[in-house]
Amino acid sequence: MHKPLLLRDVAIGLTGRRADVRIEGGQVAAIEPVGAVPDGVDVIDGRGGTLLPGLVDAHTHMLQWACVRQRVSLATARSAAHAVELLVAAQGPPGDTDLLTGAHYNETFWRVPPHKDLLDRAFPGRPVAVFSNDLHAAWLNSEALTLVGHEHPTGVLIEDDAMAVTAALPAPDVGVSDKWVLDATDAAAARGVTAIADYEYTDTITDWTRRLTIRPPSTRVRCVIARFMLDRAVERGHRTGDPIPDTGGLLTVGPLKVFLDGSLNTRTAYCHDPYPGEFPDDEYLGELLVTEDELRPLLRRAAEHGISPALHAIGDEANRIALDVLAGLDGPGRRIEHAQLLSPRDVPRFAELGVTAGVQPAHAPDDRDVAERHWPGRTARAFAYADLLRAGATLEFGSDAPVAPLDPWDGIASALTRTDDGRDPWHPEQALPLPAALAASAGGRTTVAVGDPADLVVAGRDLRNLPPDELRDMPIVATILGGRPTHAG
Repeated sequence: MHKPLLLRDVAIGLTGRRADVRIEGGQVAAIEPVGAVPDGVDVIDGRGGTLLPGLVDAHTHMLQWACVRQRVSLATARSAAHAVELLVAAQGPPGDTDLLTGAHYNETFWRVPPHKDLLDRAFPGRPVAVFSNDLHAAWLNSEALTLVGHEHPTGVLIEDDAMAVTAALPAPDVGVSDKWVLDATDAAAARGVTAIADYEYTDTITDWTRRLTIRPPSTRVRCVIARFMLDRAVERGHRTGDPIPDTGGLLTVGPLKVFLDGSLNTRTAYCHDPYPGEFPDDEYLGELLVTEDELRPLLRRAAEHGISPALHAIGDEANRIALDVLAGLDGPGRRIEHAQLLSPRDVPRFAELGVTAGVQPAHAPDDRDVAERHWPGRTARAFAYADLLRAGATLEFGSDAPVAPLDPWDGIASALTRTDDGRDPWHPEQALPLPAALAASAGGRTTVAVGDPADLVVAGRDLRNLPPDELRDMPIVATILGGRPTHAG
């Protein structure tokens, strides 16, 4: 049991009321007038900052995020050639033959598409693998393709092929990558995060249980079940929401993740209308990765064993299919992840069916240009968070790290402003008010009361009158997990 803690002089939620908050036994024990006597407890000076429930990132890929933090960023690459220049500048000592990895490239507006030959010329004899910003494409040179035993005419692979070669590439020693992941939870705590959902395509329960033998993470973790792990999860008796034994409440079983389609940037999101001018027959709709006939028995089997679904659906037709299938499935915890493009008739169905929309607000300003190109005339119903909220849907925010940084304040700011680069807001009618964005970032709560779990964050500003674009740089005074400080700024 952790020593009692006093948070001195904090503003309670969005009320503006200043108070001292006592924490004992992992709970909020008392909220008192400012000036309480410490009585031998540890004290954190809140300096008038805003006390909120701990923030939750409801969609991350923690191993990939931890690895991307070690990779060369190509987010600023203006062309394939420029991407190669950035890699060359960061390649390390001459003669290095270790795998070189890059991240965050986006080829949508490159005049010349990426090709393995560009990498081959720049890195003779050295394997190079570069991953797109949305993680649905991988660009490898010939050395890297040989390394994974794969042949490909261009070296640019998408969807299942990209994920297969990614999994086959040499990985750092598990002890090293585990440390990277635990360090990434420290960085999350430094931004006020007390819980994450890990959607990594691995045996997440085994991975996180192993990491606990090194040290506790600085956040709680919902261990999402990859589709290929369903039989194993059933054999183990795992049920969504259950705590994983002997982990001190830090790990719980998450939902079953199933991909229905691809992504916007790779033009594999499955849509009702064709992608314009991208393909010879002008009838390309994207990629449907699982049919309704395959999906229904899969989800029924999971539900029979207490495992709820989280369906990846980005295109409007993929979301329609997801909602149709979920309509015939009983049980709590049903989710659609991303829900980026929606038919107007499907928006109210989220609330009607009790389906949570797990969304990533930072993607809206990031993808506004590519959405205008690939979904022309339809962007008024892309990233339609205000429409979902007005229809009564439950929203939960995530980052999809490493697609966007694991920083909930970036998502909150994007949800309010619908821009992140000085341009006018993109479809401002879909902007959310601050209370709704905070609730979506904190498990549905915006304030703190006696008896609440002591998973808390003290933000360093008064949020009530703060210009929304200043939220991204929010200083964090302290993050508390189960009554234990995990960050003190």
